[in-house]
Amino acid sequence: MKRISLFVFAFSIFVLLPTWAVAGSVEGSIQGLTCVTQGKLCPVGKEDPMAAIEKVFVVLTEGKKYYFVPNVDRAVLARHINERVRVTGKVSWKYPSIEATKIEVFTKGAWRTTWEFSWEEKVRKSLQEITTP
Repeated sequence: MKRISLFVFAFSIFVLLPTWAVAGSVEGSIQGLTCVTQGKLCPVGKEDPMAAIEKVFVVLTEGKKYYFVPNVDRAVLARHINERVRVTGKVSWKYPSIEATKIEVFTKGAWRTTWEFSWEEKVRKSLQEITTP
């Protein structure tokens, strides 16, 4: 009986392991997925037209690896096309993605926070209070 229990426990850990995420950060630039998959950088100076036609934005690292940021609206990411960013959150082991808790942009020699999950939650709660009788 002990062997079966040990086997079931070990198998459960093995099955669940790929879905776990680890806290971390990803540093790179915001790029359109189309550009990245075609091996190009988003055209500098043409950020507005690129944002208009691109449906999905990712963080492209120096090593040419890219990460989806599924819990952040494309409009938030589009504001930072071609900018150096650091996204902090839970990095997935199974998929090239990070569930963001904070986005920072490197400007004038320092990191500046431009988005936080907690900010979005506060706005959501405020709107619910307004709309709920």
